Amino acid sequence: MRFGVLGPVRVWTDDGRPVRVPELKVRVLLAALLAREGRPVPRGRLVDDLWDARPPGKPTGALRAKVSQLRRALGDAEPGGRELVVSGASGYVLAAATDAGDFAELVRRARAASGPARTADLLTEALALWRGPAFSPYEDAPFARATAARLEEQRLTALEELARARLALGEHAPLVAELTDLVGAHPLRERLTGLLMHALYGSGRQSEALAAYRALRIRLREEAGLDPGPELAGLQQRILSGDESLAAAAPAAPRLRPPRPSAPLTPLVGRAADLAELRPLLGGERLVTLTGPGGVGKTRLALAALHDRPEPGYVAELAGAGGGSVADVVATAFGVPDEDRIAEALGDGPAVLLLDNVEHVVDGAAKLADRLLHAAPGLRVLATGREPLGVAGEVVRAVPPLSGEDAVRLFADRAAAAAPGFAVGAGNAAEVAEVCRRLDGIPLALELAAARVRGLGVRGLAAGLDDRFRLLDGGRRGLPERQRTLRAAIDWSWRLLDDRERAALRRLAVHGAGCTLSGAIYVCADTGAGPGDAGAGAVPIEAGGEQAPAAGLTAAEVPGLLARLVDRSLVSRDGERYRLLETVAAYAWERLAEAGETAEVLRRRDDYYARLAECAEAERAGHARQRWIDRLDAEIANLREALDGATRRRETALATRISGSLAWYETARGRTAPR
Repeated sequence: MRFGVLGPVRVWTDDGRPVRVPELKVRVLLAALLAREGRPVPRGRLVDDLWDARPPGKPTGALRAKVSQLRRALGDAEPGGRELVVSGASGYVLAAATDAGDFAELVRRARAASGPARTADLLTEALALWRGPAFSPYEDAPFARATAARLEEQRLTALEELARARLALGEHAPLVAELTDLVGAHPLRERLTGLLMHALYGSGRQSEALAAYRALRIRLREEAGLDPGPELAGLQQRILSGDESLAAAAPAAPRLRPPRPSAPLTPLVGRAADLAELRPLLGGERLVTLTGPGGVGKTRLALAALHDRPEPGYVAELAGAGGGSVADVVATAFGVPDEDRIAEALGDGPAVLLLDNVEHVVDGAAKLADRLLHAAPGLRVLATGREPLGVAGEVVRAVPPLSGEDAVRLFADRAAAAAPGFAVGAGNAAEVAEVCRRLDGIPLALELAAARVRGLGVRGLAAGLDDRFRLLDGGRRGLPERQRTLRAAIDWSWRLLDDRERAALRRLAVHGAGCTLSGAIYVCADTGAGPGDAGAGAVPIEAGGEQAPAAGLTAAEVPGLLARLVDRSLVSRDGERYRLLETVAAYAWERLAEAGETAEVLRRRDDYYARLAECAEAERAGHARQRWIDRLDAEIANLREALDGATRRRETALATRISGSLAWYETARGRTAPR
């Protein structure tokens, strides 16, 4: 189990899952124990830490209850967690390793390193552990104030040592902006001002270097009545005399930025099997792409896999990149000036690059990945997107929605975070399962829905899903724009389609229970083919109807369009059947209405299923009888929708064709056919 104090106080399991510590006083107890850094804390001191001057009536018993809650939270998260909180005659102690210890060890190694490049790498890695003010939000509490202040001083010292190492490497110009910000935050810290003066002078900005010295001297005199120390005064004289040893050295070979460890804010639920498959796959293949619909959790799964890898991992977030800036984003992830320096910096060393959200820049990302894989033999690439890269050697794995049980678990976890006390029980289990089913097990949709439980309850949430895009219209502020709402997630995919792909997708929505290829052709094409599969001996059917001028799709085009929609994770294929996730279908229905095609496409659908029933009836006595019974089993929901549609429109003849053609099926199958 890992404990974080270099920023908000956090706990993670060994595999990176955040541990939720309930109740404010229990979190204060955790912070108070961590602040003592493994030293026993007397019980009376802990009572003061938790309740200040207003202890409860029975403080010892109240403290014991909070300790029990902390032990339970740690034990529930990971085996052995309870035993980390130890009690003894001297009080309580938390036997925990923290990121502050990792930071100190990296700084120690940096100071013992043989050269400035290695020193800079280790210090950069150490400083990347910081997530904010130490012990936040308890940094001003009496129990944490001294420890937090000491850690902050260590951070500033490490920043100064890193700047000194980078100056030795000739990185004067890039340092100016960083040091200017640091001096602004710590205006009386002489070493920072000295480093800024050195960086400015080495960048050819002598007058600005001297101005920085004068500004510090004025501040010191006004606030402390002092002058700068001899070291800084000596640096000023060296600058005035034009000391050539202060000039920037020739830049060294490019150095890779040490990877930043990622600490997810919420646990990864229901992906143990996917991780178990991905880990060895990424170990054996050089290019792996995770595909899936928006919000299914591709990025979270990829980051979890990256966290497990022994080699350094680099993340290039491409959601905001244009086609021409893919290389710039990737170069920035590695910490080098441009694409050409990536392979030079990597050499033959091992590394993993995550290309995240490639779908809108797939051509540029594919070309770059191919070039890097050829140029850097130790590099592996893990990509995520709504379609594959299409590069030779690529291994594609689709990330599926969560299963029913895992979807319920995720929903319950996020709902409990939004509405304390929420739990799935006998009174709401059926409604929770229905919400998860209707949201297709998509984690983003489940999280957006769970946030509504506090205001609507599960019953109100389930009742509102018919208008899901209006209901789930507000996500967390920390999410990318495309994941703030359910509509935004699908808008992102829709914008990447061309007009013909959009026409096919919106028309497929009328097949509520999915369809075969022939069913897709019949409703999507403006001139079509019949429902009988090739070679099945079915009665041929022509789509007929007016051609929709906006699309003008032919039957020959539809299979290719369908394949592209499958590649882009908007249509799923299971054997011979294609279907839309319910949320994608709801979106496509809206687009169908906007295009003014609803009536025409529904007419095609209903005619298709009427003719399908007639094909089945024509074969009922032949060798294909059982095949048609199985086919009608798969289509019974669509047949009911077609019959309902004909009945609503009062098309008696069409309704009679459907119900009459299925009479034999009702008898053969012993089930109720549409009527």
